[in-house]
Amino acid sequence: MVLPALEQGQYSYKTQAHIGVRLGGGRHLVDVLATDASGRNYLISLKWQQTSGTAEQKVPFEVICLAEAISSGEGQYSAAYVVLGGGGWKLRDFYVGGGLDKHLTSANRVRVITLEDFIGRANKGQL
Repeated sequence: MVLPALEQGQYSYKTQAHIGVRLGGGRHLVDVLATDASGRNYLISLKWQQTSGTAEQKVPFEVICLAEAISSGEGQYSAAYVVLGGGGWKLRDFYVGGGLDKHLTSANRVRVITLEDFIGRANKGQL
């Protein structure tokens, strides 16, 4: 669903894009690196939670890592998204509503968004 929406919105993209070193070491791969017609790059991390489980606990660390990638990217990345899909999220409203902002100093640089909202934005070319 994500890739066709990006195509509809006139974005080019790479999947499993290497963007540097993740906090704590190791390669930092994002699920999608999208680029708009003016050359702005967007980091996109996709999280799926069908039933309650550990994906929910990984969201804050993903936000931290994406915020760090933006900060250390010297203007290379315009924004980052953590896209939450599936119906198994207990903290979905908390994450999507900006609940991490007061706990993580750079959380406002990364938007946590529902799959449906992301698809709508991508389709319209409004990342």
